[in-house]
Amino acid sequence: MIGISIATKWEYEATVEYFGIKDDERVGYPYGEYFKRTINDTELVFYSTGVRKVNGVGGNQYMISRFNLTKVIVAGTCAGIDDTFNNLDVFVPNKAVQYDCTVKEIEPLIKQSFVVELDLSKYGSDFHTGTIGTADKAVVMWKDYLTLKENEITIADTEAGAIAYICKKNNVECIIIKGISDFPTDERNSDKFKSNNDQITVYLENTPKVMNKIFDEYLERFI
Repeated sequence: MIGISIATKWEYEATVEYFGIKDDERVGYPYGEYFKRTINDTELVFYSTGVRKVNGVGGNQYMISRFNLTKVIVAGTCAGIDDTFNNLDVFVPNKAVQYDCTVKEIEPLIKQSFVVELDLSKYGSDFHTGTIGTADKAVVMWKDYLTLKENEITIADTEAGAIAYICKKNNVECIIIKGISDFPTDERNSDKFKSNNDQITVYLENTPKVMNKIFDEYLERFI
């Protein structure tokens, strides 16, 4: 069985709507909900985990153990860091890193022991790839965006790097499929709260578009 890991409630609700899931098909578990579907003779379990690394890791370890998953696909939104790309562009990263595991004032931002290389060779190469950076703190402040940009992070989120890490510990293949929902905005000369609210508005508008694009154009290829 393959697991489809989905973090936020908005991503999960967009998924439920996309697949036309009825209330009696939604099953609760300690980290959220899950439902099952079969696509191309492959059984899939779609599950919400909640946001941030601790929920992502906990939810995925639970599902790996309960359903003996052979692969985890992390599907959802992300913040854009490389500004050569645009909102709604979808990525399948070949590297996942955690950038909040060091004392950045005296250590490199990225600690090698938390880097996970993702082998995509059997899936071809006609898709956007790069490095996804994960931290518990979302990329909202401009200074954080600049730091990630300087360290050649392509996209950023709050769970995928940690999920890839725990999949590696379990010897389970991990594929990350993420679409850009928003870019951080420069709030230095404006109202920080308004800037954040504006970014959230864009995120909420783009989340169902990203999820639909992932399911329409990417999911079957990677299962």
